[in-house]
Amino acid sequence: MSAVAPAAATPLSPVASQRRLPWVGLAVLLIAACALPFLVSNYRTFQFTLVLVYAIALLGLNILTGYNGQISLGHGAFYAIGAYVAAILMDRFGVPYWATVPIAGALCLVVGFLFGLPALRLEGHYLALATFALGVTMPQLLKNKAVEHWTGGVQGIVIVKPDAPFGLKLSQDQWLYLFTLAITVAMFVIGWNLIRGRVGRALVAIRDHPIAASAMGIDTARYKSLAFGVSAMYTGIAGSLGAIAIQFVAPDSFGIGLSIGLLTGIVIGGLASIPGAIFGAFFIQFIPNIADQISKAAPWAIYGIFLIGFMFLMPMGINGAIRLGWARLRHRISAQRKGG
Repeated sequence: MSAVAPAAATPLSPVASQRRLPWVGLAVLLIAACALPFLVSNYRTFQFTLVLVYAIALLGLNILTGYNGQISLGHGAFYAIGAYVAAILMDRFGVPYWATVPIAGALCLVVGFLFGLPALRLEGHYLALATFALGVTMPQLLKNKAVEHWTGGVQGIVIVKPDAPFGLKLSQDQWLYLFTLAITVAMFVIGWNLIRGRVGRALVAIRDHPIAASAMGIDTARYKSLAFGVSAMYTGIAGSLGAIAIQFVAPDSFGIGLSIGLLTGIVIGGLASIPGAIFGAFFIQFIPNIADQISKAAPWAIYGIFLIGFMFLMPMGINGAIRLGWARLRHRISAQRKGG
């Protein structure tokens, strides 16, 4: 009997290799992210936790602005609602920290959806002004005497940072980073599926051609309100995680500067881009610190120079610049193969 030779492994085609490459990169990135808190100090771990928090908020704002075309200058208000829900539940009612996150998200989903209903009558800069008013009003509402018993007024609320469960030998900062990372991954997976599905296609259609989208049977009012609600939910979840990480909430921490900073983050990271939320979060967290180290006298001037430089060198955002560079590299490699 003749032995049958085993079939040789079929090499992957260039197209299949290119499709697998992003997934391999994501796996490596996730492993590196999990190892990060064990390689840096607790303070750096705390900073990277805030990067994850901002990434969730920026993804939510990008769903509204980048994918649906609605400009918001008041998302700091939803961040504040999420933060105060977490702080009040933990401080006044003893609710576990992990349970405050979905509660904050659900409440902000409802508030955002309800706010989106009257906002449907507004577009462009009129909508921007309406959301700007929301962002300006929120700190004053939190200081109001009617709610001072719950919000702590000007003094705010101090909460305790949670310890690692199950006797894990992790510092508080390490555990909170890993906890936030798990939620961030889940929120990005949900956002990715949302954008790639029917809802995402409807949001983009409304952004690009609202009249054509309505003519095709898309309920523009419902989808715009849904975009506001989902965006607010993401931002509220980020706010609750931010409050737990910082251990403190106060009205002045959620001024209009926060809303403008979030909008800046999605523009710098890249509009209508899921990875752009991560790049924008790094910008929000670290560039102001770098600017302060360069000049103690005029840090905001240095920040403005950084901002102008990013916009001049990367008009499509950081993610757009990376995609453009990667496309040019692939084209060059393909040309070299054909020439060889």
